[in-house]
Amino acid sequence: MDTSRLKSLIVDEVEAARKSLSQLSSETHSDPELGFQEVRAAHRLTLYLRENGFSVEPGVCQLPTAFKASYGTGRPIIAILAEYDALPEIGHGCGHNIISTSAVGAGVAAKLAIDQFGGSIIVMGTPAEEMYGGKVVMTARGAFNDIDAAMMVHPGVDDTATTQALACQTLNIEFFGKSVHAAARPEEGINALEAMLLSFSAINSLRQHIRSTARVHGIITAGGEVANVVPAYSAGNFIVRALEDDYLDELKERILNCFEGAAAASGARLEYRWGERYATMCNNLTMAGLFVGNMKTLGRDISVIGSDTFSGSTDMGNVSHVVPGIHAFVAIAGKEILLHSGEFAAAAVSDRGVEGMLDAAKALAMTVVDLVADPDMLASVREEFEQSK
Repeated sequence: MDTSRLKSLIVDEVEAARKSLSQLSSETHSDPELGFQEVRAAHRLTLYLRENGFSVEPGVCQLPTAFKASYGTGRPIIAILAEYDALPEIGHGCGHNIISTSAVGAGVAAKLAIDQFGGSIIVMGTPAEEMYGGKVVMTARGAFNDIDAAMMVHPGVDDTATTQALACQTLNIEFFGKSVHAAARPEEGINALEAMLLSFSAINSLRQHIRSTARVHGIITAGGEVANVVPAYSAGNFIVRALEDDYLDELKERILNCFEGAAAASGARLEYRWGERYATMCNNLTMAGLFVGNMKTLGRDISVIGSDTFSGSTDMGNVSHVVPGIHAFVAIAGKEILLHSGEFAAAAVSDRGVEGMLDAAKALAMTVVDLVADPDMLASVREEFEQSK
């Protein structure tokens, strides 16, 4: 069977699963779970994959809500990545119900390619992208060491085959002071909240002297209980981002100086902890070109590189530094709708959201065809990856 005929069958396969995939997406959307707590989402996804012929290994990389679902044997091994965590309060304001459902839909449809040409298809369940970097942990623990190529599709407001993600790292800050009555003996206290506020002022002053593509943002998570007691404890959570990995290292040191200076000025004791680090995205343009061609057959006016110069951050970046990968976008809403908003959450279960999810599944599975049917193409993907390193 030639690849064009096989791709046509894959499109039919996804369309035949429209009702079940739409229901799966809707169920995940209506039952949002935060990172590393996605027990029900992981169960729904793995049940669907088991029912469609995949063998499932739950709890991979010592992460209870991660999973690896496999079909076929031998190489090449192509992975399609699923995200299924939600945001606090907003729910699926980033549309991870679409990411996970398109991944399992593509995996099941791609069985046709595996049966025809051999190799293996993996649907990798990757939890906690939003807040904790599940793929950072999974990459460090070797989850992708045996993979030949990895792909995923994120919902958005543009159709594009790549993303220029910022490197980023979270920073948890604590200041410890001394509480006293704020009116009777304020001179005896050490105000931990003032240390945090000084830190914000220092960071705000620093912003005009950092690169325009860098970002620093944070929140105060603790800052006292009552106004008539000098706060003895304050805490905050910050994210530092940069377009280049080496500049992130430089920026981290400068940001930390802001907190250390505030500690010295206030007398409060500083404790800090850096969280998981998201790498920049290393886009494989050979794979991206294949994905673009497949999306265009579905009527999508898609480009290899989007109109935005850079986006947010994704732990797919870490994966892309150990295996050839793409992080594509499928448009499910107009440009006036912002990610991480209630409006985008609504779009993720709209009719347009369903069509985007199905198109993503089709294009992912068709790209699997391109990779397993042509060893020379896969070699070109690997060559570009090695050169990019």
